Amino acid sequence: MHVIAAKAVAFGEALQPSFKDYAAQVVTNAKAMASAAKASGLDVVSGGTDTHLALIDLRPKKVTGKDAEAALGRAYITCNKNGVPFDPQKPTITSGIRVGSPAGTTRGFGEEEFTQIGNWIGEIVEAVASGDSTSTEDRIRGDVQALTAQFPIYGGTGG
Repeated sequence: MHVIAAKAVAFGEALQPSFKDYAAQVVTNAKAMASAAKASGLDVVSGGTDTHLALIDLRPKKVTGKDAEAALGRAYITCNKNGVPFDPQKPTITSGIRVGSPAGTTRGFGEEEFTQIGNWIGEIVEAVASGDSTSTEDRIRGDVQALTAQFPIYGGTGG
């Protein structure tokens, strides 16, 4: 019964005009992130995105999805290793990463914040490609913490 109630609430929220605005912002933010990643020298599959996700092919940088996912995770940027078209790597390694915008959009991030995230992704992948990403991860982790502090997950007072 609780599943039916949850679906009813979700469908009710999806009927609200604000949900259409939110969904449009999710896509706008994903486009901003993909564009910044591309501008920083990464190969975005299909040249960009029309959805809430972007797929980045790391083969030109000679970085695996597994290594990029780990480095980005250490910098507090969430992504998933993901296969890319004609991927020569095993599914447990992959040649790409998938990044998305819904979680950040829900927190209140806009195009400016997602452009910065796309730039950070480019910086970290470049650092991984160079063989030593520790200092870049450390610096960007601090920047990510400063950004997320401006957009708390919960609006409560804590305690």
